[in-house]
Amino acid sequence: MVQLKNLKIVNIDLLEEFIKQIDFDVLKRLCQLQREDLPTNYFDYYNSVSSVYSAKIEGEQIDYDSFFKYKFLNVEYEPDYTNRSNDLYNAYQFILKNDLTKQNLLAAHNILAENLLPQNQKGVLRNNSMMVLGADDKIEYVACTEFKLEEETHKLFDNIDHLLKAELTPKEAFFFAAYLHLVFVKIHPMQDGNGRTGRLLEKWFLISKLGNDAVAINLEKNYYLNRNAYYKNLCALGLEYDALDYTKAFDFLKMTIGSLN
Repeated sequence: MVQLKNLKIVNIDLLEEFIKQIDFDVLKRLCQLQREDLPTNYFDYYNSVSSVYSAKIEGEQIDYDSFFKYKFLNVEYEPDYTNRSNDLYNAYQFILKNDLTKQNLLAAHNILAENLLPQNQKGVLRNNSMMVLGADDKIEYVACTEFKLEEETHKLFDNIDHLLKAELTPKEAFFFAAYLHLVFVKIHPMQDGNGRTGRLLEKWFLISKLGNDAVAINLEKNYYLNRNAYYKNLCALGLEYDALDYTKAFDFLKMTIGSLN
């Protein structure tokens, strides 16, 4: 097991049990994600799948068949139907060519928020309080306050830098990728697009540790197909940022790697 010290925001208390519960060869499963019979370039195809399903989680009314036709067969649709998924696609292309840093994550947010936010809110941390409302307009979550936002974001990226430099097994890489996604969403540092960016961050970390073939890990599609569990597991930690209980994060942390089984 990896020996990690000085992690300021990520907790490894669940790591040992996580590893015990994964009873299959992760790299072997990754190798089974075949490149044959894809209708277009390997990376373009899987990035298009990621972008559509990440957008659908946020309520975008687009289906993959339509986006595929738009992106690769030159079929035209109304811009409002394709724009946000296409912005996400461009962000997923960006992460294949750039290192995972705070500056680059903000740049990726600027790309994916092209048709989501006004220019002065793209690629910058928010400076206001933030709440997440549920379907019934009740408060579902109170995010990190604007007064602690810079500090907590700094802690997160300090941990990311530490983990990128560490020697991790594939199972550990999946654990920390999901954990970073979860912490990012709980900090909720952006005005909007936090879910999209958190899923992008998880994929980016996996690519950084396992190589570009990790683009084929359909974590976004898995979250969409299991979105009730996704939201339930996100909410399980508590209502307010300062009182979050990460010992209740286990079900969330298992979702991506479990989808390989």
